[in-house]
Amino acid sequence: MTLFDGLRTRMERRARYVRTVHELEALSHDTARDLNIAPGDARRIARQAVYG
Repeated sequence: MTLFDGLRTRMERRARYVRTVHELEALSHDTARDLNIAPGDARRIARQAVYG
């Protein structure tokens, strides 16, 4: 893997993380409650989904 490949991979993961956080934060309260997602859990869930 070259330097640029590694950089591209990190940038793609970061973009996926940010997109996932925004999507989770955009859920209605009812939907989030149905999915058992607390208001402060979006970043933790996104981090786990993207980075493992």
